Amino acid sequence: MTARWLAVASAEHVRRGRQGGFMQVNHGKAAPLRRIKPGDFVVYYSPSTVIGKKDGLQSFTAIGVVRAGEPYQGEMGGGFTPFRRDVDWSDSREVAIAPLLDRLDLTAGRANWGYQLRFGLLPLSAHDLRLIAEAMGTDTTPRGDAA
Repeated sequence: MTARWLAVASAEHVRRGRQGGFMQVNHGKAAPLRRIKPGDFVVYYSPSTVIGKKDGLQSFTAIGVVRAGEPYQGEMGGGFTPFRRDVDWSDSREVAIAPLLDRLDLTAGRANWGYQLRFGLLPLSAHDLRLIAEAMGTDTTPRGDAA
């Protein structure tokens, strides 16, 4: 069964992953990536543009399908070798979460909806995936190696 995941990272980090065809979560930890399987959907939410900056971005910044293969270590320089998974990123636009807050299962009726995002990776409902994908101008049809 295909799962759906919401990952959290700064937009700067997400854009780097999109360009390289990969994802990382929780500062490069392997354990969360082992929960994700080939063919799963992943959506990135970025609370800020740059890590540690509170610029109020609060947007969905990437959506894609995890490729075949296992988590592996990438080289970021300076001895930092974070774990990654390869992803077929969809052509999509970044979209603010604010207009969707009352319609997402993840956030509807929750004043402190952002609190749950501190874990960096959480399951996403099929309803929320469809709603986010539509807002981002893409669909949820698997493609590439993950199909």
